[in-house]
Amino acid sequence: MSQDKYRNSIAHLKSALEAIAIDKNEPLYRDTVAVCANLENPNFRIAVFGPFNYGKSTLLNALLGKRTLPIDLVPTTGAAIYVRYGEQLQSRITFKDGTVITQEGTRVLLDYAILDDPRRMGDDVAEVEVFCDHPFLKTGVEFLDLPGAHDRAAQDEFVRDRLLSADLIVRVLDARQLTALGERENIWDELLDCGTKAVICVVNFINLLEPDEQKELVQQMQSVAESFSSNLPTGTRNLYRIDALPALRARLKGDIAAAKAAGLAELASALQTIVQVQQEEKSVTLPQVETIIKRVREALQEKIEATNEELEARQQKEKNRLKIQQKAEKLIGQGLQRSSSEFQSWLYLPNLLSCYQGELAAALQQNTAIAWERQFKKTVAKYTAGITEWTNKGCEIFERENLGEVAIATPPLPQVAVSHSDAAAPPNFQNPDGSPVPVAIATGLGLMFGGPMGAAIAGGASYWLKKAIEPKESTAEEPEDLISKESIYEEAAKDYLTRFSNEAFSTLQQYEQQAEELIRFQPTVTSIETTPEYQQIQFLKTLDSNLEQELDLLDKE
Repeated sequence: MSQDKYRNSIAHLKSALEAIAIDKNEPLYRDTVAVCANLENPNFRIAVFGPFNYGKSTLLNALLGKRTLPIDLVPTTGAAIYVRYGEQLQSRITFKDGTVITQEGTRVLLDYAILDDPRRMGDDVAEVEVFCDHPFLKTGVEFLDLPGAHDRAAQDEFVRDRLLSADLIVRVLDARQLTALGERENIWDELLDCGTKAVICVVNFINLLEPDEQKELVQQMQSVAESFSSNLPTGTRNLYRIDALPALRARLKGDIAAAKAAGLAELASALQTIVQVQQEEKSVTLPQVETIIKRVREALQEKIEATNEELEARQQKEKNRLKIQQKAEKLIGQGLQRSSSEFQSWLYLPNLLSCYQGELAAALQQNTAIAWERQFKKTVAKYTAGITEWTNKGCEIFERENLGEVAIATPPLPQVAVSHSDAAAPPNFQNPDGSPVPVAIATGLGLMFGGPMGAAIAGGASYWLKKAIEPKESTAEEPEDLISKESIYEEAAKDYLTRFSNEAFSTLQQYEQQAEELIRFQPTVTSIETTPEYQQIQFLKTLDSNLEQELDLLDKE
């Protein structure tokens, strides 16, 4: 069964798994990954893993009988290194950009397969391979030397993913660490994560313990690993001890007896037995490929159905939104109009003059205008709050940006001063830019410039009362064209309220025009083709169609 023959099937199955977003612990995910891995690489894969400094590379070198993999004082394998058969010792580094470096020996691994200080391998390395002429590898076996576990979360996830493609898992243990109960419990959890994979535990460094400790440790570890014995052929165990470094030294020297004493011969024999029995099971048959494609298609169709329900829910939600907006336009418009009408009635100048002219005139005369203004602004805020609230509700329902509050400003308070002077001319007022301000004298007959008593009107906001007290003969009555001081305060209050009314009406009108644009019902139905659910359904259907075509091709074989 060649890889090229099933290249499309492999690609479509992998794409479908990613689209379905199935949990990696689900049987379907594991089975599909295993089938794809076997189709891509028919070799029997033995994965060797464990934490850093547990002797994984040393163990592999001992099994291969030579220093195939680099060993330092602190082993730091940073890549998944595939050890495969080759006529000569050779290394090949494949980068993610497609670049390939091939060199004799394994010295090149020190440059690309070794972790840096933070224990990170370069992100540009895609795969590391070592080719060796060992006869065990020639039978269709390959070793997978995995990075140390328990070092970084991302590294652990990388290791777990690679374990899914392994046919046999060799978990290397450090006898010096296993004396702690917590460490043995961690090993149990790890082995459970491997699922139904064939797993054997290899305890290293046991020669460094005292004889009594060795015996007790083997008994404890046997109870941990015994649950996995059913996955192994008859005549093999799931727990072996080996002294990796002494075994390697013995192999390099050709000392068979010493290698056997270090546990190497027994482990090597067990591996050969497991491979011989399970290689026949590893071969992927046509019915197996067809079965896995059908199972993945079922999962795809379930995903399509679920996404269809999400799309229908989105469409219903959109319809409900439009109905709410259509009803809300009338209700909010009525509420806004009601609040605005109440405010406009209050702003109506005759109403303002009736309610506040006398109050403001008295406050100006008694020098309490600031306190009066404070209360006046509170009344304004009470009316504008309703308008703002209705507008904000509309903006929320119609999903528009808030317009904010109605900013009704009040004019500056009139400044009225009374003084006695011999001067008959009115005071000289100036605008902020230095230009003269027209000066008028208020009289009972209207406005008259000049005169012994008058009020200067500066920009309609500031008043000045100047009354000249001059010696004069007594007369029967005062001139009728002179107004009283109280009338000046009343005129000032009237002018203030008039300006406020005009400016408030103008501001309110502008605000209402903006509000009406924002809370207007404008039905904009989103096209179903642009929704993420619709696009996902189309993608899933395409994947399902691709797998259906693969099944048709397989049926014709």
